Amino acid sequence: MTETMTRPPEGKTLVLNADDNIAVALANLEVGTPTAQGVAIVRRVPRGHKFATRPIAAGEAVVKFGQIIGFAKQAIAPGDWVHEHNCGMGGPDGTLAHDYAFAEGAVPVPLVPEAQRPTFEGYRRANGSVGTRNYIGILTSVNCSATVAKFMAEAINRSGVLDDYPEIDGVIPFVHGTGCAMDLTGEGYQIFRRTQWGYTSNPNLGAALLVGLGCEAFQIDKMKEAYDLKETDTFQTMTIQEIGGTRKMIDWGVERIKEMLPVAARARRETVDASHLTLALQCGGSDGYSGITANPALGVAADLLVKNGGTAILSETPEIYGAEHLLTRRAVSREVGEKLIERIHWWEDYTRRNGGEMNNNPSPGNKLGGLTTILEKSLGATAKGGTSPLTAVYEYAEKVTEKGFVFMDTPGFDPVSATGQVAGGANILAFTTGRGSAYGCKPVPSIKLATNSDMYARMQDDMDINCGDIVEGVSIEAKGQEIFDLLLKVASGEQTKSEALGYGDNEFVPWQVGAVM
Repeated sequence: MTETMTRPPEGKTLVLNADDNIAVALANLEVGTPTAQGVAIVRRVPRGHKFATRPIAAGEAVVKFGQIIGFAKQAIAPGDWVHEHNCGMGGPDGTLAHDYAFAEGAVPVPLVPEAQRPTFEGYRRANGSVGTRNYIGILTSVNCSATVAKFMAEAINRSGVLDDYPEIDGVIPFVHGTGCAMDLTGEGYQIFRRTQWGYTSNPNLGAALLVGLGCEAFQIDKMKEAYDLKETDTFQTMTIQEIGGTRKMIDWGVERIKEMLPVAARARRETVDASHLTLALQCGGSDGYSGITANPALGVAADLLVKNGGTAILSETPEIYGAEHLLTRRAVSREVGEKLIERIHWWEDYTRRNGGEMNNNPSPGNKLGGLTTILEKSLGATAKGGTSPLTAVYEYAEKVTEKGFVFMDTPGFDPVSATGQVAGGANILAFTTGRGSAYGCKPVPSIKLATNSDMYARMQDDMDINCGDIVEGVSIEAKGQEIFDLLLKVASGEQTKSEALGYGDNEFVPWQVGAVM
């Protein structure tokens, strides 16, 4: 046999930056496989995982995307698999410091003139906001009123009355597990109140009920007072104790919804430009492809939205940990950058108080997909935010009022994070996933972006766009444009895969940050 016949085929690999000392495997690489980097694999490297392209000494930085993603726990030979067994978080002294370079890299975005902006068909609300959907919501002040909210929605759905209102996307009971046994002066209470009002006023709701038990810590009247709310034909409140019990409460709710239906149904889609979109950017980095395919492509789409006057919300503070210096450089001012770092320090303290650490992320599924440390995951997570200047930093569920690229402090747990973004005013959501997601987000349509082609092929009923073809030659810019175009179609009423499957009734998960008393 000739040498050509006996030599193993060269493995498919990718080096992301000239400064990197690792490469990414684009297929399973077996021992002995030669690579384009001039090294042979010495330990099997699964698809999406990393291997050393040159010797890495114990304590030396492991570099990917031109950024530090960890430090070698031991000497790593060229061709060796690089993962949690030989790569950890801290440097020789167990720490990692960044130069925040506040606002030094912020470059103003030239906005597309209004007349030239792409458009979608949305529901213009009285306050000037624009909805992409037209739901009626039933909010609950406390878990004790969750059942009556569900019964109200079920009664409406069983009655068939919604058939007469094709302009209404549905009736949603937003139920949860809190609302009582909380400190009325504490952070948890403030977060919950913002979340409730944020959902009630989200532009994707054409009308809303807020129902309670009556004796709970979270008092509906106090919320109405705080936000100067008046009851109208599209906003009504009641408690079980006030009206006289469960049956009366359900009957009351059904009648109120029937009265609201023709009012909410008056809304009609009209042509508006893309500046009326507020895009929630969701999920961090779920596999080794996230930072290569779906997340940077979504970043391109986010930049396109910002250029057209819209808003993109990056969140999940624990999942940008380690890459925060890339965001502070893009802050429009030192004050904005420092606010982000304040939230980072809050999380460091929060995890210490609860006996955790910031590197509890990546999850087991993330690690199977090739991610080793939160420093690596965060680089992919921040890529969703594109390159636009960071105009503002918000706390959880705060109303987003600034245009452009903004950050909202949320946990990394996707349903909790997305709940905060929707409360902040997001009217559309894009969710990247490498392991496969089963998620929807009523009242906001959720577009699923697959990071790799294998998972997309397995879960096409759940995935809206395959970004895995980027490693096969599709440009990140072209994929970003594809995502942006789909955002406009979905905003105009085209169903996402999760909407077609009926997802979104159980994904309202407010952040329970405080003590349960």
